Amino acid sequence: MKYLILIYSNPQSREIWDSMPEEQKAEGYRYYAGLDAELSASREMIVSEALASPSEAFVVTTREGQNPLVTDGPFAEAKEHLAGFFLVDCHSPRRAVQIAARIPESAFGLVEVRPVMDLGGVLDSEPA
Repeated sequence: MKYLILIYSNPQSREIWDSMPEEQKAEGYRYYAGLDAELSASREMIVSEALASPSEAFVVTTREGQNPLVTDGPFAEAKEHLAGFFLVDCHSPRRAVQIAARIPESAFGLVEVRPVMDLGGVLDSEPA
């Protein structure tokens, strides 16, 4: 089963990160690289990415018959924003939670595990 592990950031976690010495930040990056390597070796990793700041995002709005309207982000006034993710394929929700618990942001309650919906049967059927 596939699970999306969402990693959020907020002003408190951002402040902690910004105040860290460069060597401690480098250690954090090495930790994530090690976790990526471990999950790849176990064949549970599908993809993992860090995301740019919401200030670099674009919002796309479509209206029938019109060209898409593209505006700058952030798209919502919120303290928390999505900072990165892991898409994993593992044998149980418990295993997905075990992986999520290893993400440092989990100490701040900023990690969410969400099952990925399987739309295979829906997508393979003929439209009515």
